[in-house]
Amino acid sequence: MPELPEVETTIRSLNSKVIDRIFIDVWSDWKKTIKKPDCAGRPKDFEDFKKKIKGKKINKIWRRAKNIIFDLSGGYSLLAHQKMTGHLLIGNWKLEIGNWKPLNTGPLQDASNSYIHLMFWLSGGPMLALSDLRKFAKIELWKTNELLSSKEFKDLGPEPLEKDFTFEKFKQILKNKKAGKIKQILMDQSVIAGIGNIYSNEAMWRAKIHPQKDIAELSEKELKLLYQSVRKVLLLGIKLGGESFSDYRQPDGTKGCFDEERRVYQREGEKCSRCKAKIKRIKFGGRSSFFCPICQKL
Repeated sequence: MPELPEVETTIRSLNSKVIDRIFIDVWSDWKKTIKKPDCAGRPKDFEDFKKKIKGKKINKIWRRAKNIIFDLSGGYSLLAHQKMTGHLLIGNWKLEIGNWKPLNTGPLQDASNSYIHLMFWLSGGPMLALSDLRKFAKIELWKTNELLSSKEFKDLGPEPLEKDFTFEKFKQILKNKKAGKIKQILMDQSVIAGIGNIYSNEAMWRAKIHPQKDIAELSEKELKLLYQSVRKVLLLGIKLGGESFSDYRQPDGTKGCFDEERRVYQREGEKCSRCKAKIKRIKFGGRSSFFCPICQKL
């Protein structure tokens, strides 16, 4: 699933390409992608969504946790959550025998970019596509004021890269939890927004903390190291354009380069780059965790 760095990479790219453009038309062969948010004036079905989105201008694109928000004219906002395998692409395509083919040779031809189930036509020529192998991604059209006050947004934790996300704030957030495995807490979107399985694993390896360690057992020094590691690994992920080990691609279709810095995630059986012990994998809380048994002792 795209996490904070992948979503941030996406909005930065889209901001340079689609701001001030107008939605001209929309197509989908998987209309379940368009969800019905709990708000007044929500689209009744795909045709109503199509009617409401046409003519809306994109004023701003921003991120909250793993959500991409397009602020539109007329007091509307389009929310996109890419879920497991979804990613937004910008380019030009033509429909051939049920499949969208890029008009130009290049990274959009990557097989991971071929599962297009939603297409927007924008003014000035470009097209905005959602490629989603497993079809879990969601798109919602909200009244902007209702989105900002929605339970979905109110339940989200603070953004870990904001200036006011200090070590003291981080420490207090964890102290409020009182108990629990540190990795599960880091991934809880109501505690801290935007961190998922990839970057929680990578941050804990850098901080030398076992993923199953209880937060009550963490020392002040470990908390400080974890705080620094979380921020560093997220910033590094953004700098390198995200992680494309699986399905994620940047809006131009290219792969992110965080794979160069991936130390433990999906590296079971490989040597730890720090101590040369073999990376192990355990499963708890429904997710796989990767760690070094020497560097990250329980």
